Amino acid sequence: MTGYDPETAQLDFRFEAAAPSRRIWPVRDLVSRIRQLVEEQYGDVWVEGEISNFRPAPSGHLYFTLKDADAQLPIVLFRRQATLLRFRPEDGLHVLVRGRVSVYDQRGQMQLVAETMEPVGAGSLQLAFEQLKERLKAEGLFDAERKRPLPAFPRTVGIVTSPTGAVIRDFLNVVSRRHAGLNVLLCASSVQGELAAGEIVSAIECLNASGMADLIVVARGGGSLEDLAAFNSERVARAIAASQAPVVSAVGHETDFTIADFVADLRAPTPSAAAELITEEQHRVGEHLGRLDGRLHRGVHFQLLQARQRLIRMPMARAESRVTLLLRRLEQRMDDANLRIEGNFNFQVRERQRHVAELGAAVLRHDPRQHLAHARQHFASAGLRMEHALVRTLHEQRVRWGALDARLRSLSPLAVLDRGYALVQDADGVLVRSVKQVSEEALLTTRVSDGTFTSRVVSAREKKGSRRRES
Repeated sequence: MTGYDPETAQLDFRFEAAAPSRRIWPVRDLVSRIRQLVEEQYGDVWVEGEISNFRPAPSGHLYFTLKDADAQLPIVLFRRQATLLRFRPEDGLHVLVRGRVSVYDQRGQMQLVAETMEPVGAGSLQLAFEQLKERLKAEGLFDAERKRPLPAFPRTVGIVTSPTGAVIRDFLNVVSRRHAGLNVLLCASSVQGELAAGEIVSAIECLNASGMADLIVVARGGGSLEDLAAFNSERVARAIAASQAPVVSAVGHETDFTIADFVADLRAPTPSAAAELITEEQHRVGEHLGRLDGRLHRGVHFQLLQARQRLIRMPMARAESRVTLLLRRLEQRMDDANLRIEGNFNFQVRERQRHVAELGAAVLRHDPRQHLAHARQHFASAGLRMEHALVRTLHEQRVRWGALDARLRSLSPLAVLDRGYALVQDADGVLVRSVKQVSEEALLTTRVSDGTFTSRVVSAREKKGSRRRES
């Protein structure tokens, strides 16, 4: 029978007379048992090798193989441990990994679950610095073409630094000495520690959003590579590159270089040097004005000395006459000035009077009483015109009606009656035009010019008898 002793990790061969009983292991139980034995024996190991087949997963876990010339070992670095790395793993990098050996049950594959990892040779911070530097350089963030010139005469400078450090005091001392009129806007931020990078980015974005700063200075004093880690972060580098206002990097001492220095529009060796660079043009103008002021004072002093010497050499009478002449010229100039002032004053008075008259006329033009008088006059004239038009219209209508009446009378049958004619109608009112329309004893109505009368038709025999009786 062959057995495995976990204490000695050796195979033990024992021969017994009886046939060994066969034990059947489920795959899951066997793999689990092996994983327990391996994790107990190799729970904390350091392994050195070269990274290959590096695969970052969307979950944040890192998978790669650690190999040397003779063997290879799968490695898994879970997300929580991966976020603590200060450098970016990549194929071909020689590293030292600490972790525990385990078995991945689903594949039955041995692997090393890493806890920490550090590069062999250069430190992790230096390696992270070099990797980020090369990547940002490849993107063009260090190109000279994208760097902007600083404003020659800034009105307000925003500075991102600690409010309690010596940096802000040195910066303000230099600014007050070289350009007292420059406004300094402090946006407080941590300059080291885990939260420093985020606070620096927020300060840069805040100054850009306010629009108050003509340029921005990112500053802190010197320190180790660990102390300057915030200024070597990718977040700070991209915030500086995205800044709308030009950015000056004044981090560390003159020999210290950070990623912020390469991305910024201008690198200053120290914060005090940054203050001098910002105020250089203003200071230069001030020095030039100071030199001109000195030259002016010397020139005035020289002219006064020469005038004094000429006055000393000049006879008193001649000097008195020249002074008198000078005074007269000054009096004449004063008279001319008074005349011009008086003429200008009179002109202004006339202009004001004319303006007042125009305003008075405008007021009168807009006086409602005048408008009312004009309206009344307009209404009166309109009434007269309407009355005349009505009289004329009535007269025209009267003439027209008279003409129509005369014409109508001329055409009326009644006019014929005035000339001695008559109209005869039967009892039904039908006009009698012939004797054939009447019969004996019929009643007829006769209309003459001044009225009507009724008559009865008689026969010829009755008519003759009537004549005899009359005779």
